[in-house]
Amino acid sequence: MSASGGTKAIVAALGANLAIAVAKFVAFAFSGSSSMLAEGVHSVADSGNQALLLLGGKKAQKQASEEHPFGYGRERYIYGFLVSVVLFSIGGVFALYEGYEKIKDPHPLEHWYWPVGVLVFAVVAESFSFRTAIKESNALRGEQSWSSFIRTAKAPELPVVLLEDFGALVGLVLALGGVGLTIATGDSVWDGIGTLCIGTLLVAIALVLAAETKSLLLGEAAGPEQVARIRAAAVDGESVTRVIHMRTLHLGPEELLVAAKIAVRGEDTAAQIARAIDAAESRIREAVPIARVIYLEPDIYQAGSSGA
Repeated sequence: MSASGGTKAIVAALGANLAIAVAKFVAFAFSGSSSMLAEGVHSVADSGNQALLLLGGKKAQKQASEEHPFGYGRERYIYGFLVSVVLFSIGGVFALYEGYEKIKDPHPLEHWYWPVGVLVFAVVAESFSFRTAIKESNALRGEQSWSSFIRTAKAPELPVVLLEDFGALVGLVLALGGVGLTIATGDSVWDGIGTLCIGTLLVAIALVLAAETKSLLLGEAAGPEQVARIRAAAVDGESVTRVIHMRTLHLGPEELLVAAKIAVRGEDTAAQIARAIDAAESRIREAVPIARVIYLEPDIYQAGSSGA
């Protein structure tokens, strides 16, 4: 996985979640808090998700083969989609079930200081993980808003870690609220309500991740800025006079396929056209380095023909 894949952010999140999961399960064992159990399962699910992202990045590095001539870059998208499924099924649905059971059959919260102490520790640990993810993302985000970055990012890892860490922090606040109200009122139903809120939050995040990674799996084009750079680089005004039409497709986060029909001069020889195509490919790769698979078809441009 390249640096832009956010490996540092994934490793930071994995380490934080493993430590937090152990602490939460210990707190659940001493207190019986359903919020702590739901949060413990949430942290285990998040740890599994980060392991999946690292595995996807490793598999994506496999060399292209005859069976997969465009390589394995989309492995990262597949594992990103699996993360949303895991987060929904293990984290969200379990929390909803546990919250329902706690509301239906509430039982007293024991040793309240255990869940409170662990939740405070978890907030600190998750904050460091979230800060790392933000720092990694800012290097790629540019002037984009956070919502736009999550929608348009071609590498799935950073949006996944960002949403996971954000969801974890909000979930911890909800758990603190549920435990705090239970302590204040003596009514354990509040603990169950907090757990239901955590489950709802996780399901919502999982659905957002599923929608975004599904779009990547279906195949997304290059961004508008990259398309403009490719068009400008393809044309030199002499041997290549214009781009008649063009299609782009991400084969992976850092690999782009470019297929275009370019206009050449009618009087040029085959050798001249071949040199023009080679030069255009070189210019495109220099302008957009991730454009690694390029197919250019020469044609004679006629006004009124279809093009883009």
